[in-house]
Amino acid sequence: MSLDTEILSEVNAFLGCATPTEWLDVAMVNLPTLLVDHAHCEKKAASTALNLLFRYVDRKALLTKLTQLAREELLHFEQVLELMERHGVQYDHLTPSRYAMGMRQHIRTTEPGRLVDTLIVGAFIEARSCERFESIAPRLMQTEKYRDVGKYYRFLLKSESRHYQDYLALAREYAPECIDDRVGFFRDLEAGLILSPDSELRFHSGIPQ
Repeated sequence: MSLDTEILSEVNAFLGCATPTEWLDVAMVNLPTLLVDHAHCEKKAASTALNLLFRYVDRKALLTKLTQLAREELLHFEQVLELMERHGVQYDHLTPSRYAMGMRQHIRTTEPGRLVDTLIVGAFIEARSCERFESIAPRLMQTEKYRDVGKYYRFLLKSESRHYQDYLALAREYAPECIDDRVGFFRDLEAGLILSPDSELRFHSGIPQ
């Protein structure tokens, strides 16, 4: 079994559903929008990691792993901007998807539940990113125009899967009890957001209407 196959098998087992074909069909004809949102996602991911670094200054493992994660997300942000420039796509403001808010509104408000849930949500966001890169990359690589985007998305698989693993490992480390029930709760919630109709296309959106 190749490393990519092992990674994807683990990610798919963690998630509650696969990306619907309907999302892939719409994404393929709206790549500029997808690239703009991807850039925003990388920047937001770095911001999330940095916020946790400032909030939980006494958690050594968190500081170590999320410092590396923030650096990588900012590098990915820069790389996506370069891809966009290559394809003549203008980086601009974009309304956020309902996905992250739909997940984060269920995070507990008291510690350590707040930290544990935040880390679990981070794991699902990174795992879904990994799954979507893998799902759309083959389609992109079959096109002449966006073959380089497909190759880049394949390149991102390892780092995104490691980010998901880091978030999940930190959640287990800082939880005073088994996190299986909370993981199951967010798995069902996340799958519901992915499989339900959505008003707009975003990298983590549901089925565009």
